[in-house]
Amino acid sequence: MFRILRDLLKTNVEFAIGAALIGIVAVVAALSLVSPYPAMDVYVVPLDLPPGWPHVFGTTSRGQDVFWLLSYAIRNTFLFGLSVAFMSRIMALSVGLVAGYKGGWVDRLLMSINDTFIVIPLLPILVLFYFVMRDNLTWGWLAVIMAMLGWAYDARLIRSIAIGLRTRDFTRTCVFSGMSTREILQREHLPYVLPVIFSTTLNNINWSIGLEVTLAVLGFTDINTPSIGGMIFWANQHTAMVAGIWWWVAFPVVLLVMVFIGLYLLAVSMNEYIDPRSRLSRLGGVS
Repeated sequence: MFRILRDLLKTNVEFAIGAALIGIVAVVAALSLVSPYPAMDVYVVPLDLPPGWPHVFGTTSRGQDVFWLLSYAIRNTFLFGLSVAFMSRIMALSVGLVAGYKGGWVDRLLMSINDTFIVIPLLPILVLFYFVMRDNLTWGWLAVIMAMLGWAYDARLIRSIAIGLRTRDFTRTCVFSGMSTREILQREHLPYVLPVIFSTTLNNINWSIGLEVTLAVLGFTDINTPSIGGMIFWANQHTAMVAGIWWWVAFPVVLLVMVFIGLYLLAVSMNEYIDPRSRLSRLGGVS
């Protein structure tokens, strides 16, 4: 995997740009560790100051420094996306590899369950969970719920790869040598799907962040925990744009767009790398 990333950085401009954008976001998120203001405190700085020194991104109507609040917000939002992607990848890998390798009734059963999750309308279900759980719907629970709803599409993609691997000679050799199903899937099949997992993970992070921001802006999450959507929610509550406090909305939106574009470029670059003809063309192997 590290060799793949090294090759992409050397030969793919889109991947390098995406990595740079995500790197900037990561630096801003890391600065939350040295913030002079606690994340949850309000009215600690003068209200509604425009960008300038010492408040480079200005301040909010709740007495918070936008830059330091943004560092907490992007850290929490990005960690949320990573958590959802990690949990959903485990489910997608388990279902996709087992269904593709086993085939038969196991494949039909798992794909029936898989297709059920595909047709579930996500936003109404998440809103329903909010109204049912209310104050109990913490970020942890929301991440688990979104992971449960976000694995099905990628499980089908992994299954299609596993079906092709099942008929390969090295798989038959593994079966004849007495390797168990778990050993075959982990040692032999998993390396073949890792590039796809990397690409779909980036897309899943984008999806989960976008959905969380949507829910937060509507007030359907824990709005007191700093997040990009939470910042926009409180800005709307204080009519920031009408009052001319544009920096309260603009900087979170800019950083969010950087996340989306960066992850998109990384995912597209990885998809191109997975395709042998595109990879060889970029490396100069074919015309």
